[in-house]
Amino acid sequence: MSEDREPVVQAVTGRVSVQRLGVTDAHDHLFLRSPALGGQELDDPAKVAAEVEDAAATGVHTIVEATPIGLGRRPDLMRQLSEATGVTVIGATGFHRDAHYPAGHWVYEASPGLLLERLLADLEQGMHPADWLDPALPLDEARAGLIKVGASYQRITRAERQRLSAAAEASRQTGTPILAHTEIGTMGDEIVELIEGAGVPANQIILAHLDRNPDPEVHVGLARRGVFLEYDTIGRIKYRPEIVLLELIEAVIRAGHGDRILLGLDLGQHDYFRSYDGGPGMRYLMTSFVPRLERAIGPLETRRILVDNPAHAYALREPHD
Repeated sequence: MSEDREPVVQAVTGRVSVQRLGVTDAHDHLFLRSPALGGQELDDPAKVAAEVEDAAATGVHTIVEATPIGLGRRPDLMRQLSEATGVTVIGATGFHRDAHYPAGHWVYEASPGLLLERLLADLEQGMHPADWLDPALPLDEARAGLIKVGASYQRITRAERQRLSAAAEASRQTGTPILAHTEIGTMGDEIVELIEGAGVPANQIILAHLDRNPDPEVHVGLARRGVFLEYDTIGRIKYRPEIVLLELIEAVIRAGHGDRILLGLDLGQHDYFRSYDGGPGMRYLMTSFVPRLERAIGPLETRRILVDNPAHAYALREPHD
């Protein structure tokens, strides 16, 4: 967006001023189906709606739904859910890491031109209703406002690199932010170098799951490049005690990069939803983690992370020549 216009995000119900986003869960899932997560599908609209309503009751206003092409995203249901609950939902196009696509999936055979064509259609016309398995189907009216990409643990495969390059070109042409999956917090610098090398500025890049590798030196180095650091395994104590994440956030803030931090839950399995009799649930962000965060860094810094930073990270930019 030009500097004389109010910044906006592309939500599934249309463009929304960043001033209306409020508290944002910067990475989550509402509808998802992946061979890498067998038996953990998120596909029950009533249960998903109940989970979102529960989150909204705790103060969450916006959810970034990071399910890309090929993983069972449902733009029609995301749009209907947003309209019914009043929660702003930002949907995604893009492609995940190889582990989420079985052998023979069309993403492995697609040319760079076809990958880019389908990304641009999702962004500029409307998301495909069936993961592009039947290209003849009419596009949904919900447009994607985010490009998701993914890399493997400690490497970027040939196929992932091709999909990353297509995503970078789509981001360059449209000004849409890129959210990059880092497997256990690895390959951050390599992902940034690839995307920046295609002409996308660092402040248009968000690195997900970095809290899986809670190394302050690594995080501060990435923040200095201008990218956003997304901490989105909140409530997953199996990965590390919550105090480790709080100390990481404090360290990044002390280094002067509090404006680069985003928080999300990434509840990509139905075992994580309270509505599926799981946990911690979408309410965990505001009811359990944020009170501890406020005690650690104060309410003003907490508000910056929950409200101001995602408004900057997910805003549409001007396309780059």
